[in-house]
Amino acid sequence: MTDRNNNATLLAEGAISDEKKFGELLAMLETGGRRARQHAASAIYVIAKTEPKMLVDHIDVLVDSLNRPEAQTRWELLETMTLLVDHDARTCAKAIPEAESSLFDEDSGPVRLGAMKFLCKLGATTANRSEKVWPLIDEAIQCYHGDLEFNDMLTALVNFSKGKLSDEVKVEFAERMHFDAMNGKGTLKKRAQAILENLE
Repeated sequence: MTDRNNNATLLAEGAISDEKKFGELLAMLETGGRRARQHAASAIYVIAKTEPKMLVDHIDVLVDSLNRPEAQTRWELLETMTLLVDHDARTCAKAIPEAESSLFDEDSGPVRLGAMKFLCKLGATTANRSEKVWPLIDEAIQCYHGDLEFNDMLTALVNFSKGKLSDEVKVEFAERMHFDAMNGKGTLKKRAQAILENLE
């Protein structure tokens, strides 16, 4: 385990067992400097993986913190928000504008991937949400097709295709992936075909 991961785990464990430390950790996202925010975001992501219900009442703070300039803070909080969709998708939906900004971040592949994973997870929850996020997902498919992180984005897209999508989104999604399912190679072709099967 790297020092950064170890520090995040220690911070998270302290916050889980001590309400005051938990409050201080959340406050670091709002008032701390760059390094403090990064450490806090890493610890909060650990909490989301182990005790996600602790964070549900604080989603608004996480959404606001998606506006921080440093990529690591935004990436870890997007990963956190993705995990929280299962617990409060309605409140997580407030993060769509911030996720859109991150999805088209020109400088950070991990931030773009984190945003795609979040939007796919959120959009899979209801037909209405699928329609809200689909234009963003569709644009990202076109923008990042062939980019380094697109292979990982495909995993999120496969999961999205299994969700409660509207009929309109299913049709447009199938049309978007049809070329890759027919003409792609390797993993791209397999995942595109899996998406089409899920959308039938």
